[in-house]
Amino acid sequence: MSYRSDLLTILSQRGYIHQMTDAAALDALAAGGIVPGYIGFDPTAPSLHVGSLVQIMLLRRLQQTGHKPIVLMGGGTGKIGDPSFKDEARKLLDHDGIAANVASIKRIFERFLTFGDGPTDAVMLDNAEWLDRLEYIPFLRDVGQHFSVNRMLSFDSVKLRLDREQSLSFLEFNYMILQAYDFMELSRRAGCRLQMGGSDQWGNIVNGVELARRMSGTEVFGVTTPLLTTADGAKMGKTVSGAVWLHEDQLPHFDYWQFWRNTDDRDVGRFLRLFTDLPLDEIRRLEALPGAEINEAKKLLATEATAMCRGRAAADEAAETARRTFEEGAAGDALPRLAVAGEIGIVDALVGLGFAASKGEARRLIAGGGARVDGEKVSGETQVVAVGSDPVRVSAGKKQHGLLIAPQR
Repeated sequence: MSYRSDLLTILSQRGYIHQMTDAAALDALAAGGIVPGYIGFDPTAPSLHVGSLVQIMLLRRLQQTGHKPIVLMGGGTGKIGDPSFKDEARKLLDHDGIAANVASIKRIFERFLTFGDGPTDAVMLDNAEWLDRLEYIPFLRDVGQHFSVNRMLSFDSVKLRLDREQSLSFLEFNYMILQAYDFMELSRRAGCRLQMGGSDQWGNIVNGVELARRMSGTEVFGVTTPLLTTADGAKMGKTVSGAVWLHEDQLPHFDYWQFWRNTDDRDVGRFLRLFTDLPLDEIRRLEALPGAEINEAKKLLATEATAMCRGRAAADEAAETARRTFEEGAAGDALPRLAVAGEIGIVDALVGLGFAASKGEARRLIAGGGARVDGEKVSGETQVVAVGSDPVRVSAGKKQHGLLIAPQR
């Protein structure tokens, strides 16, 4: 489908669109002026991870096409937790924990968006500003009357929990009402006309569209992105070693770069469209590279995605570390390191470097032939590694490498 507006044209060409509430009306609105649009993020941890990156990039595309991004921090809804497609309730955070997470997460968005007072500058709001002030009885009377419990029970995100006979608390059940209220409140406070989110948010977004129409007569719109999985069916951002965090204090630059470098050949073009600003013509050329040449496209993906999130200097350093490590066999400065006084068992080394979550996992890695010391396969789980003046390189598989170094004096 062709669109008049730059916004929907870019979102369509780069693969962001899954569902829209009224494509023709939204297209006309975006072609005719500035559209403020928002995405909500609940501060459940000090950092977001790669699983949130599509939504962050969606706000970036909104701004790049001349519209106004609104980053909504869920200081209020974060006290409940979104139950959408979750197997169980999230751990409830206290006020101080939520505030600390909000302050930490704010730094991420400054790398992707331009904030300020201009008409298309991004703003960051917190739904605690209005949700914390709600009075229960007036809220039930004024807002609750617009929601059908029968319909709420029909949403896939709720049915999943009920079909599995997993508990869904009344607290969590209220989440979708509060999210709908957020949309209406933003339409009043900030002239917001668009809510975006992942496909799991479709029911919540539609609720907000209908609530704004019923309570204030405002026409607002919703867009969702496809569920993002890798070519082998895995959920984006989940790895054997855990979440791929966007903050460098939770994941080193090199590991972030390496995550993108390890992209499946079949995902390269899609990820270049979603996670970089490279021109579409260049992406088409890169994804068509034959055979082993596709690795050059993966390196470019890794460097561009890392530069956007961590800065160009960090990306170039990680790329150079990878080149030296894999192409020259040298020990790069950005590899994870573990200080060792004298010697260390290989099992402890693998755990200490973060290549195994437990000693049992480290032993299984060794038994499978996946552990090496300075390029030589580890003989057994009792092997001891001596560390002198020169660093010792420890590898787990072909893609994880670290250094054992003597303590600095």
